[in-house]
Order: sequence, then structure tokens, then C-alpha cells
Amino acid sequence: MRTFGLIGYPLTHSFSQKYFSKKFEDEGIDARYLNFPLNNIGELKGLLEQHPYLAGLNVTIPYKEQVLPFLDELDTEAGHIGAVNVIKITWNQGKAHLKGYNSDVKGFSESLAPLLKDHHRKALILGTGGASKAVAHGLLKAGILYRFVSRSPKGPAQVSYEALSPEILSEYKVIVNTSPLGMSPNTDQCPHLPYEALGADHLCYDLIYNPETTLFLQKAAEQGAVIKNGLDMLHLQAEAAWRIWNS
Repeated sequence: MRTFGLIGYPLTHSFSQKYFSKKFEDEGIDARYLNFPLNNIGELKGLLEQHPYLAGLNVTIPYKEQVLPFLDELDTEAGHIGAVNVIKITWNQGKAHLKGYNSDVKGFSESLAPLLKDHHRKALILGTGGASKAVAHGLLKAGILYRFVSRSPKGPAQVSYEALSPEILSEYKVIVNTSPLGMSPNTDQCPHLPYEALGADHLCYDLIYNPETTLFLQKAAEQGAVIKNGLDMLHLQAEAAWRIWNS
């Protein structure tokens, strides 16, 4: 039986297993999808030895960047992004060949596009993890300039949360949360922003999908901003992953 799975830690928030298990059942596909919580990315080698029939993996927090040295090949776009969330595995005489891809950028770009207006020319990306790199690449493709927001900014391309002012928010009309702040079960948390500076011209996007409306999105909506959660992105990137595994 074709076997796919998810690596990351922890995997309690995982959407992928339910999504693919239902897809396989609904479409009569003879395959299964398993969760593989790894305490560290070095355990990937042992995982492949234990499961020498794996056809593909999704990669989630915190390994989207850490997995790169363990791959044999990188898709061009994933190489530009510097983060991987899909691995296609092919076997030859018992040896696995791992090729990394990034379907996050497709999921993000396609779910964001219908919401973009002419005044959405600059974006703030909250967080600097693996997912933020796919978001940055997607914004670049859409012609939107971006700046990272970090608790510990490194260089002029990044700004601290403390430095965010109403003036900055009036300039940056798109705000994308790629951090885990607000994810279930910690639903009482949200990124530190001057929310009162948001308005109807702002588009606030949260990669989190559980809860459906995070505190970040709730506060943005109260100021009249357009809001979007990460569920569509998740569906789109999952279908893109399926196409990669079957290509």
C-alpha cells in the first residue's frame, strides 16, 4: 500500500492526516497517511529505514528549514525559498532518494490573490520561520514588497514588534501572521500590534486555521480590516503535494 506521512513536532495540530485519509477514502485510493512525530530531524534517517515503502512526506514545524541537509535534491522554487514542506521519495535498490518541494507558496498565493486590491503594495510578515519564507516568495511573485517582523530582528529587512507604529501600519496594508501565536490551545494569544491603527484598507491573513478566527483576526476585524485564515491555503497546498507525489 502506498504510504505517505507527516514529519514535525508536535503533531497534535496536524490537519494533513485527516485530510488525506478522507481523500483516500472518498476517492477510493489505495493508500494511507501516517503521522511521524520526530523529536529531532536527525531521526529522519531511522524513519526511512523503518518504513522502506514511504512514497512521500509533508514537513511541518519546526523542520521546514532543518530538513534541507537531509535531501538529495531540491526543486528550483524550493531552493529559492529556502524551506521545504513536501518530500517526494523514490526508491532504488533499497535506497531512498529525497526531493524537496514547497507547496506552501502555491497555497498561499492562490488563496491570497482574490483578496488583493491596488493599494496592497507592502506587507508585514509576522514571524521568521519556514512558513514565512514561502509567504515572502508568494508576496514577491504578486509584486508586493515585504518586511519581516521579529522578536529579535536581524538587519534592516526586519523590524521588532515594539517598533511597529501606527505610521508603519498605515504604510503596510497587508499583514500576514506566520507565527504560531494564537494557535489552539493557546487561543488567548496574539501578535503584539497597534491594532487600533488598522482599518478597512488592511488585509490581515493568518496561516493558522485552528481556531477558525484567531485573536489576531478578531482584533483586525473589529477595526474593519478584511481577514482570512489559513484553511484554503492548507487545502490548496495539500492538493499541490498530492500532484507532486504523483508526478
